[in-house]
Amino acid sequence: MRYLAILLLAPWLMLLCWAYWRYPANLPRTPRRRLYDVMAVLLAATATVRAALLGFDHAALPAVGRFGRASGAIWQQVMPALFGYGAFALVLLLALVLRHLCWGRGLR
Repeated sequence: MRYLAILLLAPWLMLLCWAYWRYPANLPRTPRRRLYDVMAVLLAATATVRAALLGFDHAALPAVGRFGRASGAIWQQVMPALFGYGAFALVLLLALVLRHLCWGRGLR
């Protein structure tokens, strides 16, 4: 159950990777830029897994009462999804800004 949120987010995260890889099309596609892009996507994936596991471990489970567990256990899957998506978006956004600064129009 620890990796359920990541598995559910995976298609959307792969779509964001594709968009990052393709945008913008007018930047030069040099081997250095491709290596940078691969490293950025791998760093984003690593940050996603680590943040999702952190979110899973820190999600507060409801107490077991007289009638069993109260509702609210869904947060153990919502928190990893939020943490993982946030980490992924942050890393790719920073990589996008840095890529534009390195390979943008003014530095060709």
